[in-house]
Amino acid sequence: MVFKFVLCSDEVDDFVREIQIDSEATFLDFQNAILDSVGYTKDQMTSFFICNDSWEKGQEITLVEMETSSEYDSYVMEDTKVEEFVSDEGQRLIFVFDNMCDRCFFIEMQGISSGSLEQPVCTRSEGKAPVQIEDMFGSDLGVVANDKDAFGFDDDFLESYNDDELDNLSLNDDSYFEDQGY
Repeated sequence: MVFKFVLCSDEVDDFVREIQIDSEATFLDFQNAILDSVGYTKDQMTSFFICNDSWEKGQEITLVEMETSSEYDSYVMEDTKVEEFVSDEGQRLIFVFDNMCDRCFFIEMQGISSGSLEQPVCTRSEGKAPVQIEDMFGSDLGVVANDKDAFGFDDDFLESYNDDELDNLSLNDDSYFEDQGY
């Protein structure tokens, strides 16, 4: 069977990708097809989540084995076939491509056809994909990191700060905390 998936993004209105993949392909094959279709590198941690009709995350399928205390079993993309979790039109998934900022593509299975595919194929590509890794601190990170006031410390704090205080502080010494009113 061949599954047709449509991907969209909540960051870019005109972004759409359509990927057709064999039902027996792995989630790693699916991930690679997605990343290739948007021009992303394959050096980031990614995950698929099986979702319900309200896009609530359920079972996670990870790129690498992760220790988890989740209520769900652990599945790895390389060892998990798409057909193990997807079988119906309308099935929803989320593909997290930027774990640091929890950015993702929303995926819905739009069709099933007979036959097979050796390799996944992107059959529709519209709009520019969002950037792969979002700069959490803004584009002027170098300037911000060197700006003394960037982190909200006022001049009084910066002038009175003394590195030696931290060097001499023993966290096992209760007298320091008592002196501070704790």
